[in-house]
Amino acid sequence: MAQLSDRMRELVQPHLRDLEPYDPNFTPTRVNLSANENTYGVPATVRAAMDEALAATPTNRYPDPMSNELRDALAAWHGVRRENVIVGNGGDELLYNLVLAFGGPGRTLVNVPPCFSEYAFFASLAQTCVVDVWRDSETFLPNEGALVAAAREASLVVLTSPNNPTGDVAPLALVRRVCEACPGLVLVDEAYGEFAEKGASVEALLAERDNLLVLHTLSKAFALAGARCGYVIAAPDVVDALAAVRQIYSVNVLTQAAALAAVERREEFSPVVAQIRAERTRLFEALSRIEGVRAWPSEGNFVLVRTARASRVRERLRDEYSILVRDFSYAPGLADCLRITVGTPEENGAVIDALAALVADEAAAEEGGAND
Repeated sequence: MAQLSDRMRELVQPHLRDLEPYDPNFTPTRVNLSANENTYGVPATVRAAMDEALAATPTNRYPDPMSNELRDALAAWHGVRRENVIVGNGGDELLYNLVLAFGGPGRTLVNVPPCFSEYAFFASLAQTCVVDVWRDSETFLPNEGALVAAAREASLVVLTSPNNPTGDVAPLALVRRVCEACPGLVLVDEAYGEFAEKGASVEALLAERDNLLVLHTLSKAFALAGARCGYVIAAPDVVDALAAVRQIYSVNVLTQAAALAAVERREEFSPVVAQIRAERTRLFEALSRIEGVRAWPSEGNFVLVRTARASRVRERLRDEYSILVRDFSYAPGLADCLRITVGTPEENGAVIDALAALVADEAAAEEGGAND
């Protein structure tokens, strides 16, 4: 990853000198299964509605700073009030604003790795101490006792459900225990929630726990990763605090218009989500049958696998097959792991065939080297 120059290291705040920017490690390829995007895209009928809305949107005026029309639509969808919803420039802005408002020196964020690396990164920007409660090294499930214990001393706790990159869902009972234990705030990131089994969301707890926040995004199931639109549902005073620290006009008029069209026609995405879930099952089962590959069950739109020489396999997938997947081998707790986004049937078939060939080839090469 890129690092700051010596000159910048002298000029930036001391706690930012070792900053490493987020690197998606993207390379243009024929099949991109690296970023957990919805590779099916927006349904044609919804796209037509978006195009009409975009064409009618003036760009010479600043956007509604709070995205109130979109907030109203989201509130109606989730059965809450406008004051329970805040919209952001992707879920990432809202995550950063959470740490900016409620973290800082002397404050603690409890993290449950392996998980989305930006939680700890944003905490470092805001000089917030991070306490890692590591998942089980075999199952990747949270250590529930240790998590509840850590929550008792936390300003913030962040859980992802389904978790990226491991794919497991946080049990409702566990989230309730964490909320009860934590004197601060508990955020459950449900960016991949639409791909999980019905009833997996923790939104039912919002009415009883005013320290719970639930994060959603339109980037994944609703194929708007390029538009950057996320939202949080929480108690009104939490929303007010997040609104107080947000950048003004952070959600532009075109994003608000496209997002509103997607939310109003959200049911038209259901067949695509159902197909992704079916393809996820096919992908997981096929990968699990490849000798030398271990795959973990997932409730997201991705599957985590482990195989020997994973970084080498990933490079060969890219260079020889023009297929891009995400390499997590560098991440603590994820040695030799790759994350594969669930794509179209053709994309999934391509990655299954290529991975099977490469894993066998690498195993043969390793065996041949050992016999030399």
